[in-house]
Amino acid sequence: MTTETDHFEALLDHIKRSRGFDFAGYKRPSLMRRVCKRMQTVGLEDYGDYVDYLEVHPEEFTDLFNTVLINVTAFFRDEPAWDYLAQEIIPGILANKKADEPIRAWSAGCASGEEAYTLAMLLAEALGPEAFHQRARIYATDIDEDALGHARQASYSGQEVQPVPAGLREKYFEPAGSRYVFRADWRRSVIFGRHDLTQDAPMSRLDLLVCRNTLMYFHAEAQSKILARLHFALNGQGILFLGKAEMLLTHADLFTPIELKHRIFAKVPKINQRDRLSALAQAGDVQAADDLDRHMRLGQIAFDTGPIAQLVVDLDGNLAFANERARSLFTLSSQDIGRPLKDLELSYRPVELRGPIEQAYAERRLIRLANVERRFPDNDVQYLDMQVTPLSENGASLLGVSITFDDVTYRQRLQADLQRSNHELETAYRELQSAHEELETTNEELETTNEELQSTNEELETMNEELSSTNEELRTMNDELRQGSIDFNQTNAFLQSILASLRLGVVVVDRQMTVLVWNRQAQDLWGLRADEVQGRSLLSLDIGLPVDQLPIAAFSASNVDYQEVTLSAITRRGRSIHCHIICTPFLDARGNHEGLVLSMEEVT
Repeated sequence: MTTETDHFEALLDHIKRSRGFDFAGYKRPSLMRRVCKRMQTVGLEDYGDYVDYLEVHPEEFTDLFNTVLINVTAFFRDEPAWDYLAQEIIPGILANKKADEPIRAWSAGCASGEEAYTLAMLLAEALGPEAFHQRARIYATDIDEDALGHARQASYSGQEVQPVPAGLREKYFEPAGSRYVFRADWRRSVIFGRHDLTQDAPMSRLDLLVCRNTLMYFHAEAQSKILARLHFALNGQGILFLGKAEMLLTHADLFTPIELKHRIFAKVPKINQRDRLSALAQAGDVQAADDLDRHMRLGQIAFDTGPIAQLVVDLDGNLAFANERARSLFTLSSQDIGRPLKDLELSYRPVELRGPIEQAYAERRLIRLANVERRFPDNDVQYLDMQVTPLSENGASLLGVSITFDDVTYRQRLQADLQRSNHELETAYRELQSAHEELETTNEELETTNEELQSTNEELETMNEELSSTNEELRTMNDELRQGSIDFNQTNAFLQSILASLRLGVVVVDRQMTVLVWNRQAQDLWGLRADEVQGRSLLSLDIGLPVDQLPIAAFSASNVDYQEVTLSAITRRGRSIHCHIICTPFLDARGNHEGLVLSMEEVT
């Protein structure tokens, strides 16, 4: 049975196939609210009907994306957090850089650009104009092309730049009519581009990454994927600046808080020891060569003094190396190094080694032999765990094998003692396991509660931004209505002035002969005020004009555009006059017949 959720997912799939927008990682409750809001605007309730509407009206995608992608942002939003960034974080970043090193920052989910330009102002204040232009690069990205277009223009209203301190506003913005434009010379260091956090490759080698109130729109799996990409984007000492609804409590392996109150985190580095050693080997000078030689000698000493007996046999079957523990265990001398393994006793005692060596070569994998017995003439028994490991160069050609012998005799002896104590331990273990399970259950409940609280907080923040977006839309509509009312009043006053200045009596009626306009000259002729006749039928008025003799019927044909007649009439003062009346059609903007205009004048 197809459910409403299935229809909604089908809509998202249609959007992905048609325009490449993948909303799979977005939280469903807020996403459905935004889509339903747009559907109500176009008068639809069913997701399937909306898919059909999108196919017929492709321009609707733009309005849908503008509704779904809530672009709520501001300059210096959450001002205390930006103050902390300017006073504590940015100076630290600059202190760790050489004088000519570039400063790289990324504003992810930048919307209409306010936070990217806020970051530019702070870096410019910290670096100075010349260093900022030479060293600073700020990448600002968003998935919404319309928002990016607005950001590139860098033009903002007076209300939008109000949070910018007056000194910075005067320094970094220039007035353009009623708006403010971020100055072009500062703007050159800010690079805008479209980027999908869930799909596109991240930036790299960043010192600072600003991604505020963006993660909260994604579910947990998508958040983890995005955070892994943000972790990759930062350099070893990189800083992540999030929004107030984003905590990262479950991602301590990637980021550690510097100031949790302001949601500022440091990257947790992942050190690769092999890369460090490779870098030492590639230094290319005398000091590096000495270091490399010292490392090689260090490796040889570490091999020789290892706690586990180890042999290395080359591909020809000769004993190439034996560490001190192996020489002691099998009574080997320095003359035995280089001899064929088959000539030595250890090749067949305590176990035949030829079979495991050939198997390791053939299968190219580690071969394990556990609890191998080694008996001595005094009937003492030693137990050894053996490993035969094939050695190759970069996973290609084989060079030989490594054989290790781990003395587990003591472990075997302990095993018997452990088995005797096992029954008692099992009882204690079951009790501990039960307590552990209770603790795990409690911990899982606490984690679930914490995640629910975090999700609720994110949802509330999302709804708050939706309300802010709706409030902005209502404010814009109110301004438009107010301006429309002013325009209407001005037009109406203009028309009233024209009607009042005419020396003719003017009456306008609709197709049902209902009076719409009755000017002052008509009032002087017939003795009725405009408020007494408007809304009433002209044919029902008790005035001295024989309205039944007007050539009204002639206008039923659309091609009649002019009629005039002179009628005997009696004015409001009881004076008999001849009234010349001109009848013309009243047309709307498209030329449709909407009524009549009667122009009246006394003639001798």
